[in-house]
Amino acid sequence: MSGSCGLVLILEQLEQLSDIFCFALTVKCVQNKTGYFAERLYDSMKGLGTDDDTLIRVVVSRCEVDMLEIKTQFARKYGKGGLGKWIMDDTSGDYRDLLLMLVGEK
Repeated sequence: MSGSCGLVLILEQLEQLSDIFCFALTVKCVQNKTGYFAERLYDSMKGLGTDDDTLIRVVVSRCEVDMLEIKTQFARKYGKGGLGKWIMDDTSGDYRDLLLMLVGEK
C-alpha cells in the first residue's frame, strides 16, 4: 500500500513540474517571441536528425508574421550561415525548396 502512495506522490510532483515547465516556456515566449521561435527552429535541427514536425510548424505559422525577425535572432544566436544554411544542411528536395521559400531564402 505504501508503494502505491509513493507512486501517487511522484506522479503529482511530475505533474507540478510539468506545469512549471509549461509556465516557464510561456514566460520565455512572451519575453522574446522571435527569440523563442528562433530557439525552437535551432532545437529542431541541431544534432543528428531533424524534428520535422517542429520545423514545419514554426516555419508555416510564422512565415507571414515575423520570419524576418526570427531569422535575425537565429543568426545572432547561432550564426553558422543563418537559418537558410541550417535548412539547406538539414533537409533536401522539394521539402527543402519549400522551406527556403517560406523563410524568404529562395
